[in-house]
Amino acid sequence: MLNGVKMKKFIQIIGAGVLTLSLAACGEETSKQEASDQEETNQSEETSQEATTRTLTDAMGNEIEVPINPERVIATYLEDNLVALGIKPVAQWSVNDGASIQGYLQNDLNGIPTIPHDLPFEAVQEMNPDLIIMDSASMVEGGKYEQYSKIAPTYVIGTEVNNDWRDELIRVGQVFGKEKEAQQALDQYDEKAAQAKETISSEVGNPSVAAVWLVGGKFFMVSENLSSGAVMYGDLGLEVPAVVKEISASATGNWSEISLEKLVELDAEHLFLINSEASSSATLSEALWKSIPAVKAGNVHEFSPDESWLYTGTIANEQIIENILKSIVK
Repeated sequence: MLNGVKMKKFIQIIGAGVLTLSLAACGEETSKQEASDQEETNQSEETSQEATTRTLTDAMGNEIEVPINPERVIATYLEDNLVALGIKPVAQWSVNDGASIQGYLQNDLNGIPTIPHDLPFEAVQEMNPDLIIMDSASMVEGGKYEQYSKIAPTYVIGTEVNNDWRDELIRVGQVFGKEKEAQQALDQYDEKAAQAKETISSEVGNPSVAAVWLVGGKFFMVSENLSSGAVMYGDLGLEVPAVVKEISASATGNWSEISLEKLVELDAEHLFLINSEASSSATLSEALWKSIPAVKAGNVHEFSPDESWLYTGTIANEQIIENILKSIVK
C-alpha cells in the first residue's frame, strides 16, 4: 500500500503523463490541421492557375490555350458578334486606311482604333492582343497561322470563306464562355424575323425584292443565300426574282457584279440600293437605269454604305429587317 508521499508522487507522475499525452495529441491535431490548410492552399493555387486559360479546338483542328478573360481581342470582321455579346475589341476592321469601317456598329465601337482588314503582322503586333479570332481558314493560309500564333493565341472560327453567321455567333460565344448569351441573341433575332415576316405578309403579301450595291460606277447584286439576301429570302420569305437566282447560281461571294443591261431584266417590285458613290452617280441618270421596273414604279429604297446591308450578323440583320419594314410596309 502506498504511503502518502508515494501516493502524491504517483499522482504527479500520472498527471504529467496525461499532460504529455494531451500535448502530443494537440500537437498531432495541429499538424493535421496545418497539413490540411496547406493542401487547401495548394489546391486553391492550382485551381487559380488552371482558371487562367481553357483549351479549345478551333475549326482547323488546332488546340489553343484561350485566356478565360481576354482583355485585348482582335476579331476582324466579327465585330458584330462581339458587340452582340457585350465585348469590345482592341481594334476594328477597316479598308483603305480606315476610310471604310462598319458604320452601323459605331455607336458601340466609336473611338476604337482601326486595323487593315488583311491584318498585317506588324499592325497586329502593335495592338498587343491577348487573343486573335479569325473569321475563316483562308485568312491564315500559307504559314500565316504560325505567325499570328507567335503574337497571341489564334482561334479560327470556320473553314469556309462565307460561314453561316449563326454558327459564327455560337462559336464566338464558346470562345468567351458566353454560349447562353449567344443563344439568347439568336432567339431574339428569330423572334424579330418571324414577327416581321407576319407583318409583311398581312400588310403587303409576298412582294419580290432585290438588293444592289453601286460602287465605283459598277453594280453588284447580293446573292440569294448570303448577307442581306439570306435575310430577305430566307428569314423573311420574300420572293426571289429570276435575275437574282441566275446571278446567284454562279456567285463566288456575297455580292456579284451585274451589268446595267442585265438589271433592266430585274423583275422585282422593290429594289434596295446601297449607294457608295461619293456624289450623285451619272449612272442613276441613264435611261437604262430608269427603265428598270422597280425604278419606273418609284419603288427604289436608297441606303448609304454606313447601313448594315453590306454586312451580316445578329445586329446587322436586325437593322436590315427594320429597313425593309420601313420601306415596303406603309
